[in-house]
Amino acid sequence: MKPAKSKTPRKPFLKKGTQASLKDPVGVYCRVRPLSFPDQECCIEVISDTTVQLHTPEGYRINRNGDYKETQYSFKQVFGTLTTQKELFDVVANPLVDDLIHGKNGLLFTYGVTGSGKTHTMTGSPGDGGLLPRCLDMIFNSIGSFQAKRYVFKSNDRNSMDIQCEVDALLERQKREAMPVPKTPSSKRQIDPEFADMINVQEFCKAEEIDEDSVYGVFVSYIEIYNNYIYDLLEEVPFDPIKPKWNSCNTPVRNTDFIPPQSKMLREDKNHNMYVAGCTEVEVKSTEEAFEVFWRGQKKRRIANTQLNRESSRSHSVFIIKLAQAPLDADGDNVLQEKEQITLSQLSLVDLAGSERTNRTKAEGNRLREAGNINQSLMTLRTCMEVLRENQMYGTNKMVPYRDSKLTHLFKNYFDGEGKVRMIVCVNPKAEDYEESLQVMRFAEVTQEVEVARPVDKAICGLTPGRRYRNQAFREELTRRLELRGGPIGDEQSVTEILLQSFPPLPSCEILDVNDEQTLPRLIEVLEKRHHVRQMMTEEFNKQVIAFRAMLQDFDNAVLNKENYIQGKLNEKEKVISGQKAEIDRLEKKTKTLEYKIEILEKTTTIYEEDKRNLQQELENQSQKLQRQFSDKRRLEARLQGMVTETTMKWEKECERRVAAKHLEMQNKLWVKDEKLKQLKAIVTEPKNDKPERPSRERDREKVFQRSVSPSPIPNVPPIRLRHRRSRSAGDRWVDHKPASNVLTETVMQPHVPHAITVAVANEKALAKCEKYMLTHQELASDGEIETKLIKGDVFKTRGGGQSVQFTDIETLKQESPTGRKRRSSTSVPPQEVATESEWTDVETRCSVAVEMRAGSQLGPGYQHHAQPKRRKP
Repeated sequence: MKPAKSKTPRKPFLKKGTQASLKDPVGVYCRVRPLSFPDQECCIEVISDTTVQLHTPEGYRINRNGDYKETQYSFKQVFGTLTTQKELFDVVANPLVDDLIHGKNGLLFTYGVTGSGKTHTMTGSPGDGGLLPRCLDMIFNSIGSFQAKRYVFKSNDRNSMDIQCEVDALLERQKREAMPVPKTPSSKRQIDPEFADMINVQEFCKAEEIDEDSVYGVFVSYIEIYNNYIYDLLEEVPFDPIKPKWNSCNTPVRNTDFIPPQSKMLREDKNHNMYVAGCTEVEVKSTEEAFEVFWRGQKKRRIANTQLNRESSRSHSVFIIKLAQAPLDADGDNVLQEKEQITLSQLSLVDLAGSERTNRTKAEGNRLREAGNINQSLMTLRTCMEVLRENQMYGTNKMVPYRDSKLTHLFKNYFDGEGKVRMIVCVNPKAEDYEESLQVMRFAEVTQEVEVARPVDKAICGLTPGRRYRNQAFREELTRRLELRGGPIGDEQSVTEILLQSFPPLPSCEILDVNDEQTLPRLIEVLEKRHHVRQMMTEEFNKQVIAFRAMLQDFDNAVLNKENYIQGKLNEKEKVISGQKAEIDRLEKKTKTLEYKIEILEKTTTIYEEDKRNLQQELENQSQKLQRQFSDKRRLEARLQGMVTETTMKWEKECERRVAAKHLEMQNKLWVKDEKLKQLKAIVTEPKNDKPERPSRERDREKVFQRSVSPSPIPNVPPIRLRHRRSRSAGDRWVDHKPASNVLTETVMQPHVPHAITVAVANEKALAKCEKYMLTHQELASDGEIETKLIKGDVFKTRGGGQSVQFTDIETLKQESPTGRKRRSSTSVPPQEVATESEWTDVETRCSVAVEMRAGSQLGPGYQHHAQPKRRKP
């Protein structure tokens, strides 16, 4: 008979709102191992059942300039140092095994730094088995009585199962038993004492609601990922598990004693699930047999001694438990030979190698290369988690880099919704592992935010449930009734039982005599009785058939009514569930939207806080700047106050000097008037002659001149050479603007500016060549004399390319005639003589006054008074 083949069926198309649209976060648990020595410094503290707190160690604080920071991390559940393996198994692994038996996949892996207790958590120790032996024990406790015979399920190289009948399975067993070295361990062999205590689990654990109408087969495989290569630990190849033999050319030695292990390739089946091609899958029938297979592969796993761990795992190990499940036929006796009804589920138990720092492990050579590959694969796992988290939180569609590592590539289906994912974070609380533990906690924090699609429930078989025990009960009842043959079953005795109890035997049919008339009548009588019994049996059978048909009809009606009732209830429940799912989807979308808004608000708050800090810093800078400006202003005010005080004092002194000068001038004028009065008095009191004489006139004149203090300015006046006055700014280039209407004056003081450009009309060309400008302006004063003003200014260049003049100073030149005021003389005197007399007797003729606008003079800024002092009469 040709065996029927079965493969993992494709996932059916699911409508929106079904179970596959629901997602569950990755379950992350934390386990804290005890300290090796009681006096060691601890950096991890269990706060509650879901929270741990990291303390900065003392030495780390000293190296980080006293920075002390406590951080808390939350998990689904935290297991302290006193947690037993049984408590950890009940919370973490028990639900995964239950899902495995009900046709769902699961992934459980331990993660942490080297020496944190990952292998102990997964494998256990003598007398205290870990998660792996407890999972095996629960599986076989649940399906022990429902296991199919060996080789009914047969694995192939396409990640699926072939199924064959019991006859073919018997032939396969006989063939394998006839082989000299059986590959499959026998359950009758004695248990290896090396691991006997590990699988001796005292607590009985069993899954609930087992499908009793199915048969099960358990297959295990064990692989390791070493330096990003996959090796089969159950492969029957003799090789050194630590270090193969290599020659001087760095190539393996080819001899009959040594065959290097061949790495395996990852393949994708028709349902896009990843598997290891060519991996050995061993069918096991008990916990002891399965753990023996695991222990055989464990001895081949690569371990090494490092500074941090005496038996440090140098590879990632993956123990795969695959469960095949097939329903029984309608009779409940044999396996249903339909490949579409076979279900495959698997549970992967992963013991990750610990992340480590080479400066602590002092790794060299191969150990250094192994550490680099371990850290690289763990970094790829972390990157995949971060990308998955980002895609789910922000709705992006970034490619997850599963293919960067064999570890992530092998388990990518689990993160795409092919089963539940659980992670146990193992941490060592000693202070030396603080930085590594901090990185592990951050990775766990990211992993908890990744959501995995909930696996789909398997399809329900269309056969009648409970058929195994019903058929078994029917056979037992039939056997019991056959054994109790002859006993009354009811009020009326059955015709069949009467027939069986008193069936008339056939008489002898031999006729010895021709005249024998008794044999034939007896035979005829017996045959008639038998015919009558046959008719009675036929009638009874027909009655029973009619009654059975009526019973079947009633049963079918009852079943149909129940089905209709159940279908109505199911429809109502489905509507309620659909409404609840829709509400859940709405709430999930609302939650994601709110989370996204919260994250945006957090980012906005961060930006605003940064802006606030910047503005506060800028405000402080401005305040300091204002304080400096205020201090400068106060200093400037003090300086200006000093300058004002100094200027005030200066002007007060100038005013005093001006008042003194004015006082002196007034005294001179009073003296002049006194002199005039004296002269007038002398003239009045002088005796008058009939005839004026010239000598007396001369004598009077001499007397008058003798009394006069001021000498006469007219006699003996030497000729004065006309000199030019030098301008105060003669060092600069000047534009001397003299309009053509100006009158040339005969003043002694004349402005003279060397290197000046004299123009009659101001023009731009002359202004462009000079820095100073002087305008000579003439006008008539109130006394009729010409007053010349020299208006000076600075020449500046404008933005438009022209020149502008800013006037800064005015100098005034004024010419006064000493004959402006004439004293009236006698009519007898000739006009020329009277004029001459007035010139000698007028006070103003004896004063020569010049006023010059020059800064720094003694009488005030811009003025200087020159006068000849008048001598008083003795």
